[in-house]
Amino acid sequence: MTCESCGEETGGRYLCERHAVALVKGLAALPDLHAELAAHLMPARRGMAEYTAAAPPGPRSPLNEDVLDLAGPHGHMTAVIESWREDVQRVRWPERSAPPRTGLAAACRWLVMEIEWIAARYPAAGDLAREVWELERAALSIVGDPAPQRQRLGTCVAVDGEGVVCGAVITRLPGQSRVQCRWCSYVYESERDWLLLLHFQAKEPA
Repeated sequence: MTCESCGEETGGRYLCERHAVALVKGLAALPDLHAELAAHLMPARRGMAEYTAAAPPGPRSPLNEDVLDLAGPHGHMTAVIESWREDVQRVRWPERSAPPRTGLAAACRWLVMEIEWIAARYPAAGDLAREVWELERAALSIVGDPAPQRQRLGTCVAVDGEGVVCGAVITRLPGQSRVQCRWCSYVYESERDWLLLLHFQAKEPA
């Protein structure tokens, strides 16, 4: 059997090791790209002459429709990845009911955790990889390439009902003022939230 992405002999796998790793990287990048697209929701301002020549007749949307289509609340990016997550589960565990749709980041994490099975046993692995890379390219065409790197802020200090501190790593994109913990879903947004996050980080030894 050969890799469905490059044709390299794989010894019975649908994706070679190189393209399995590339698929993981693509899936890991999509949630950050999705978040970065929010900064490009407002269309760039254009001069009157350019606007008159290029804009179609009729009222102009105040929002960038390309971004809305790709990364809106029910946008193409989320719909595609959630549908792949459903199909992988259907093929691997046909006796199970369809999983709940829990959003782009959760679907990407789930697919990454199943990457070994996908590369070795999922007949549509090549199609999945191509669609992920197409979504990544579409997002990068808007936000720019390379995508901005996330900044590590520390570990989540949210406490659950039993008094257990979450402890998941909190990161944000440059300039991002609202961050949701990907593990416990706590939202850091107000000045108090950020001060608490900073205050309770483990201090470096002197």
